[in-house]
Amino acid sequence: MHRVDATEKGERVGDGYGQALGAALRGAALRLRRDLWTAARDPLPRQTWFGWLPHGHLVLLAVVAGIANMAEYAEATTVLSAPVQLLVVLQAASLVLAMSRPVPAWWLSTLSLFLTAEIADATVGVDMLWPWSVWGIVVHTFVVLLLALRVPPHITAVTLLLTVLSGTGSAAVPSGIAHNEDVVGGTLAFAVAAVVGASLRLSRVARNKLLEQEVLTAEERALRTVLEERGRIARELHDVVAHHMSVISIQAQVAPHLVENPSDELRENLAGIRQNAVEALTELRRVLGVLRAEDPSADSVRHTPQPTLDRLDELLDNVRAAGLSVAAATSGERRRLAPGVELSAYRIVQEALSNAMRHAPGAPVRVETGYLPTGLTLRIANTPATRPVDPASAPLSPGLGHGLLGMRERTAMLGGELVAGPTPDGGYEVTATLPLDTPKDGT
Repeated sequence: MHRVDATEKGERVGDGYGQALGAALRGAALRLRRDLWTAARDPLPRQTWFGWLPHGHLVLLAVVAGIANMAEYAEATTVLSAPVQLLVVLQAASLVLAMSRPVPAWWLSTLSLFLTAEIADATVGVDMLWPWSVWGIVVHTFVVLLLALRVPPHITAVTLLLTVLSGTGSAAVPSGIAHNEDVVGGTLAFAVAAVVGASLRLSRVARNKLLEQEVLTAEERALRTVLEERGRIARELHDVVAHHMSVISIQAQVAPHLVENPSDELRENLAGIRQNAVEALTELRRVLGVLRAEDPSADSVRHTPQPTLDRLDELLDNVRAAGLSVAAATSGERRRLAPGVELSAYRIVQEALSNAMRHAPGAPVRVETGYLPTGLTLRIANTPATRPVDPASAPLSPGLGHGLLGMRERTAMLGGELVAGPTPDGGYEVTATLPLDTPKDGT
């Protein structure tokens, strides 16, 4: 009983494998038929260096080959029939067709070679190669090359096999007339064209994939840089917001002691304010604390106050000590701004000075700060470099950010505008406008 069950189980497994193999073969046959039986347009692209010159050469080759092939058959046959002339012209035209539709061109060239051999079999003598003429081989070689440049290698291999089978079949049919048969020579030429074309195609595909990968890598790197910069900005603003929330909590706790006989309602409201401030501060630290944990330098700067424009003179003194010539100017009535605006303005100036030191060594820099009724303007401009750029030059502050990207992120966060670019004299200029009122959500 167990032996019978095992036999039946083996038969079922064998049937399953057979069905899977049959389905795979049918699918491969359908795909092959679809790839070979198509009139899809696949134009030969314009060359980078030579433009349309190769296309013109191919047309010229088709004309010359058609005339030469016609002369070859006229000399080798007793009577050059009209069907043979038509087939010679069609085969030459297949080379032109191969520049836009390689698969139909291959069919046209192969059928023309086969039918020409069948029609002229009884009239061609031993002075001509058989079953393919010399110029017929030349035309078909270029057709195979153009085909191999545009289709997958397995399709090229199948078309090469079909070409060889058609030539072998024409040579194998007895006609009672001796022929100068040389199927091997033509096969060799077609095979070389197929290998060269397939190799060039594989190289082009690999190069295109590499370019696509480089583009994707650059996009991913840019996205990662944006996320890192936003995380750094969030960590800095966390300190600013946490400070103000702590002040609110302390003031709400102290306020009842500053009023004589405060009412129960006042005590309750102030207690609620303090409780809400403490809860908001706790949630803020819980969420943004993750960003701190991901920053290896966070522990060393956790309790360091975030800089404001009050420390701008200190920053300029530091860069002057590093050898940078900096001139500063302030216009408008200097006043305290929102902490986020102060911090972003300081970082923008710091980033711009760092870029000037790195990319324009020896160039004087001018920093202009303008206090307007509606906001703050910053302009940092440098002249052309006076000495070569040192590739190993370090930024002004390690881990400062990502240059222009950081400045743009900070400006966009505040709803401002930033313009950066070269100046007519060969220097570089960064101009930022930071509004006092940041845009509300959804506007």
